[in-house]
Amino acid sequence: MSLTPGAKLGPYEILEAIGKGGMGEVYKAHDPRLRRDVAIKTSAERFNERFEREARAVAALNHPNICQIYDVGPNYLVMEYIEGPTLSERIKEGAIPLEEALLIAEQIAAALEAAHEKTITHRDLKPANIKVRADGTVKVLDFGLAKLGGTPVAPSEDSPTLSMAATQAGMILGTAGYMAPEQAKGKPVDKRADIWAFGVVLYEMVTGHRLFKGEDMVEILAAVVHGQPDLSAVPPRVRKLIAKCLEKDPKKRLRDMSGMELLLEVGQAPAPDASSKRPAAGFDLGWIAAGVAAAVAIGAVWMLWPKPKPLLPLTRLEVDLGESVSLGASIGPDVVISPDGARLLYISNSRLYLVHLDQPQSTAMELPGTVGAIMPTFSPDGNWIVFAQSSLKKIAASGGAPQVIASSSGVRGISWEGDFIVAPLSAGAPLMKIPAAGGTPQTLTKLNGETSHRWPQILPGGKAVLLTVQNSSSFDTASIDVQSMPEGVRKNLIHGGSFGRYVEASDGTGYLTYVSRGTLFAVPFDAGKLEISGTPTPVLEGVSYNPTDGSALISYARSGTLVYRSGTAGGTRVVRFMNAAGKAETFLSRPDSYLYPRLSPDGQRLLIVASEAGTQDLWVYDLKGGRSTRLTIGLGATFAPIWTPDGRYVLFQGTGGMFWTRSDGGSQPQPLIQSKNTQHPWSITRDGKHFAYQEVSPTTSYDLWTAPLEITNAGVKAGTPEKLLQSPREERHPSFSPDGRWIAYSTDETGRYEVYVRAFPDTGGRWSVSVGGGHYPLWSTNGKELFYRTEDGQVMVAAYTTKGDALAFDPPRKFSEQRLAPVVANGTYDLMPDGRIVGLFPAEETDTGRAQSHVTFLFNFADEIRRRFSTGK
Repeated sequence: MSLTPGAKLGPYEILEAIGKGGMGEVYKAHDPRLRRDVAIKTSAERFNERFEREARAVAALNHPNICQIYDVGPNYLVMEYIEGPTLSERIKEGAIPLEEALLIAEQIAAALEAAHEKTITHRDLKPANIKVRADGTVKVLDFGLAKLGGTPVAPSEDSPTLSMAATQAGMILGTAGYMAPEQAKGKPVDKRADIWAFGVVLYEMVTGHRLFKGEDMVEILAAVVHGQPDLSAVPPRVRKLIAKCLEKDPKKRLRDMSGMELLLEVGQAPAPDASSKRPAAGFDLGWIAAGVAAAVAIGAVWMLWPKPKPLLPLTRLEVDLGESVSLGASIGPDVVISPDGARLLYISNSRLYLVHLDQPQSTAMELPGTVGAIMPTFSPDGNWIVFAQSSLKKIAASGGAPQVIASSSGVRGISWEGDFIVAPLSAGAPLMKIPAAGGTPQTLTKLNGETSHRWPQILPGGKAVLLTVQNSSSFDTASIDVQSMPEGVRKNLIHGGSFGRYVEASDGTGYLTYVSRGTLFAVPFDAGKLEISGTPTPVLEGVSYNPTDGSALISYARSGTLVYRSGTAGGTRVVRFMNAAGKAETFLSRPDSYLYPRLSPDGQRLLIVASEAGTQDLWVYDLKGGRSTRLTIGLGATFAPIWTPDGRYVLFQGTGGMFWTRSDGGSQPQPLIQSKNTQHPWSITRDGKHFAYQEVSPTTSYDLWTAPLEITNAGVKAGTPEKLLQSPREERHPSFSPDGRWIAYSTDETGRYEVYVRAFPDTGGRWSVSVGGGHYPLWSTNGKELFYRTEDGQVMVAAYTTKGDALAFDPPRKFSEQRLAPVVANGTYDLMPDGRIVGLFPAEETDTGRAQSHVTFLFNFADEIRRRFSTGK
């Protein structure tokens, strides 16, 4: 079907035609709900159920080098819109320089490996299906669509020969010049067909010419099946790799894309000694101390080595901190290495511990007064530790009482250099420059319509600072900027990344690293000129990344040592039902980054944020049958879901405000209230006429609002919002009582979170509930108790009575001795009709066998980055 600009296709507005593909026309369109441009591929045929099912499987792929599928219509696919030329267009200009070609190839290989791990093959990999953005990021398009099917629009080398009957025996799927021999013969194919196509693509990049040629498709296929590729024009470095990819017998072909670098002829760092991979059982610090001592000794030798300095070998050390350790922080990194690499900080069970890595017999020391501490950071000399709690504080590494440096509410990242600290003092605030000894903070950056500035790193010398710029609730669209001091000149370095960190190799060359969806990227960076050069490239996969705040669980020492955690930031969790006696029944046993469990009004379904298909989306689980329904897909961050009282709809936070959708999955999400500020719906009155939400303001951090609500068969509509509570401190977690007369909430106005209750509408009175800290209040359905949780995951209960316009609360008591997972800022439990709670609990072990006490050290990692960017090797 042909569409003209301004036409509507479902909710999407067509902007322009941008080409033709194997399915039909391709258009650039705009999604007004999420305020983003998309690419739409249309088909002349209506999709069947199988196509939609498999398209959604492909949509579960979540990788920075894979074009994301956002939505499936009756006869169209909605995909990520990507600016930039195709690799085919780039090759038409001539052969690509070897080093640039290898950077592109590494990203293609990373995309293939991620898909192959999900048992998805591309089947039609070719330069025309690969785009290279202006920043050098590679995006592989049309993953799995050859299998899904389509109709070719023109018979050419760049047009796939596809059919909707993709499962028929002998059916040829793919593009003639890039098919593996078994694919050309119509035989079943697997990931090795993609590896063949990768070899053909790499050949074209480094030579500028097609490998398999012919006057028609028959001649091309004959060359693929019977011809012997001539690799004489291929540079020696990649000849062995391409030859291994182009083995006609798939059994002899390269079996996995992860083996790509092993076949490059030169330029490889020495393999780490087998002993370096030995885990430190029970936190035997001798292994770590030996590694630290070796790194220090090697560094001293290299100081005397004549230039240019050879690359130091990468050494990997896997460490288990011990059975009693349960890592996890609600916000930011939970493991931090000191600048000299001799000490380690970690957060376990909401407490801060310090370990001396250079002392074999050292034991972990709990730092006093740090319960609930987040984002610990060393001073440049390692003698002090700054952290966020109810305010910005510091404590001597030798112990003692914490000292308050500055009032804060919602800190998101801390950096210390010289005699000053840089941090945002609230969640939606710019960066502030704060005297390390305490004093008046000075505004350092300015929000130019942006959501927040966070995760700063002061560059060596203190003349500039790196920062993550948040533009929406999804950190997929965040940027890395650098700002000079004191001039205040800011410029952008990277689009589509967060948690920028500068690190130097042993020869002094600098690199900017950043994280995008769990992959660590690096690019050369001149810290003097504040400029990047070259193309960013992936350097480490599987880094723990928190999509809710843009942080990554990584930390560098000055020597270039990297300490990181893999898996899920904040720890993986399981879902359990638990009674007051502590007896628990596991419902969702597969560890995941679950958030916000919300029970339906009838108690039969559980709404939860899960990453079951690779991205964090909303899911509904039937508590009896176990059937699951995915409510959102491709919307970026989706959090803080709540049910409407009739159970028909769900409200949730997304990019650009709040949305609603049907709880049975029978509708697309629709806008409820749109805002540049992050908004979390939190509670609805039992009559469904009002709902309360929290909003992150750039000036006042977390504030509370309410809005009228209208729930009909057509959907959900919100009225004009009304401000409930606003102050320079944080007000969070508004919860309506069953009769709608009261609203409980938490605030950190005293220096730590406490739970209070006000009348609704507010009459000016206020009642204190928690003792010793508390947040996330929930009212029991019987109208007799108010629940809340403490910083360290303890669920508390306070009975109450009402008399007229007043409340009386009994002293809080423990609901159970069992504690919830340490996810302080987010909902971790809900109340069940039978008196139990449904909650998130720490996973004892992940599916990969890595406990919540596992840390990885990569010694000389900065030199590993340098090796990847070395020229002529």
